[in-house]
Amino acid sequence: MTAVQYYGTGRRKTSTARVFLRPGTGAISINHRTFEAFFPTQALRTQIQTPLAVTETADKFDIVATVAGGGVSGQAGAVRLGIARALVQYNLELRKPLKNEGLLTRDARAKERKKYGMAGARKRFQFSKR
Repeated sequence: MTAVQYYGTGRRKTSTARVFLRPGTGAISINHRTFEAFFPTQALRTQIQTPLAVTETADKFDIVATVAGGGVSGQAGAVRLGIARALVQYNLELRKPLKNEGLLTRDARAKERKKYGMAGARKRFQFSKR
């Protein structure tokens, strides 16, 4: 018999995270590595733990996540959204506090594409009158 688990998908920039919440003691594993080894800075760790802090469920679940694409910032945002969505699947009453903190909103900001005839997405080449 398989244990109960809750699933949430998170995306941010070009990163995608698959997050599984399993009843446990609060251990977090990302891509088969420890939480501290995968996310080096305290700011990223705090960002990921925000949904757990808001709902006061930090020590109730073990989190297993697989993340692909993007950089560390995008991956942290993707894991955070995945955790929030999985918590809503666990208990629908947690939706309101998570939504009030803006944790269920997918951050749609992504890199703007470069346009032809321009140096970057918005920067133009230097104008020459002669």
